[in-house]
Amino acid sequence: MNLQYISDSKGQTTGVFIPINEWNDLKNKYKDIEQEEINVPEWHKDLVLKRLEDYKQNPGSAMDFDSAIDDIEKEL
Repeated sequence: MNLQYISDSKGQTTGVFIPINEWNDLKNKYKDIEQEEINVPEWHKDLVLKRLEDYKQNPGSAMDFDSAIDDIEKEL
C-alpha cells in the first residue's frame, strides 16, 4: 500500500493519505469501513467499566496477556 503520512509543523503525524484506487479496494474488502459509528450495547460498556473499576481496586489480580493466552491454550 502506498500511504503518505501527513505531519504538522512539529513533525507529529496527523493524518494519512491513501490513494483512491487503494481506498476503493479497501472498501470492497471491508464493506463497513465507511461506517462512522459502531453501536456498542450499553451492557458491554457497563461490563468494561465494572472490570476497569475492579482492576483499579485490585491491580494485582490482573493477568498479563501471555499468561492469559497460556491458560486458554491449556483448556483447548
